Amino acid sequence: MGNEGHIAHISGPRRPRALSPLREHLRDTFWFAPSAGLVGAVLLWWGASTLDLEIVALLQREKAYTAVRELVSIAEDTRTIVTTISSAMMTFIGVVFSISLVAVQMASGQLTPRVVRIFIRSRISKITLTVFLATFLFSLLVLTSYESETDVRQVTSVPVVQSLLTMALVGLSLVLFIAYVSATLRLMQVGPVVDRITRETLRMLARQGTGGEGAEYGASLAPETGRVAHAGRAGVVLDVHVARLVRVARRQGVVLRLIPRIGDFVLPGTPVLAVHGGTTPPRWALRRTVSVGVERTFHQDLGLGLGLRQLSDIALRALSPAVNDPTTAVQCLDRIVQILAAVVRRPLGAVHHRDRRGAVRLVQNVPGWADLVDLGLTEIRAAAVHSPQVTRRMLAGIDDLLLLAPEPRREPLVRHRTLLLQAMERAVPAAPDRRFASSPDRQGIG
Repeated sequence: MGNEGHIAHISGPRRPRALSPLREHLRDTFWFAPSAGLVGAVLLWWGASTLDLEIVALLQREKAYTAVRELVSIAEDTRTIVTTISSAMMTFIGVVFSISLVAVQMASGQLTPRVVRIFIRSRISKITLTVFLATFLFSLLVLTSYESETDVRQVTSVPVVQSLLTMALVGLSLVLFIAYVSATLRLMQVGPVVDRITRETLRMLARQGTGGEGAEYGASLAPETGRVAHAGRAGVVLDVHVARLVRVARRQGVVLRLIPRIGDFVLPGTPVLAVHGGTTPPRWALRRTVSVGVERTFHQDLGLGLGLRQLSDIALRALSPAVNDPTTAVQCLDRIVQILAAVVRRPLGAVHHRDRRGAVRLVQNVPGWADLVDLGLTEIRAAAVHSPQVTRRMLAGIDDLLLLAPEPRREPLVRHRTLLLQAMERAVPAAPDRRFASSPDRQGIG
């Protein structure tokens, strides 16, 4: 690819966060947060139930039977409310999320199927479902705390605290419901979706460890002494457990090099790690260090993680004859230019991950500048020749990037600009139309 000859050294020793892959994998699931919420609801009920028991026992020891009678009266008044909550909550959950799934399906059809991942990773979606389910389970558990005993001397449990917590959870559910509906409606709008993709991309860039460019790829490594083949199922490389690989390489006294890029499709038996400078680590030590799955993720993936792939997909769908929505393509180009501007001066290429002593232990190749420019512009350029709004915006974006780019990084931008103008020469026969379509404009046609 475009930049395999460069190596980016992480400045100074940098210990990757050990739980980073696990955290990202859990963020890509929709079961973990609700499951944790159900466990939390049980623990909250147990704590509230214990507190209710202690309050009643304390009042009985003090012979404050009038106070106990008042608590029993309050609990009986709230019992109807708790019963109504427990019976209505699951129906409410079903209706809300059925409507949400329809909205997500519409958004994925209009924009890109990858938009479903935004919904899955959305914190407000997970928090809302978690609180809804926790409220339902908590209200059921509270109903088990009510007693038929009416004698204030014999009663043992008066779920006053539990009832108050149930109402508090209902109030929180209503607030989250409003926020959740607002977030879901925004998911159907192009602007908020491309903004979300861009913000997540820029956050990933802020976490990405890169340093100076210059050396040849692999030039500083010892000769290759072995390779480790993929032994799992076929799939896409999601991420690597950097901390564990660095640890294994340090103990073995070798340097490991990741052969496929994040996002590459690998087959069983395909080499995934090259060993430099020593014996190959035992296979058990490398278990679960390279994650393979069905669909690419943002985590560690500079191809999709930069958001360029998703933005390009949305723009291509908007430029298709069936949709014919060049304004959406222009919005995507705005964000593509923003992302490329954020990396135009960043060192790219292979990243050297070091141990705590500063020794290189893992080399990971990532896309270079030319790769990212091609990913962001090639397909849109090919589909945009008949849309002057998009060609004008693309030319303006390329010109802006040329002002920011250092001399070594201008060539891919100049190439795309030249190819776009040549394509318009062939596709637009009328000279006035050609001049109009080739005039840079940051708004396209305003």
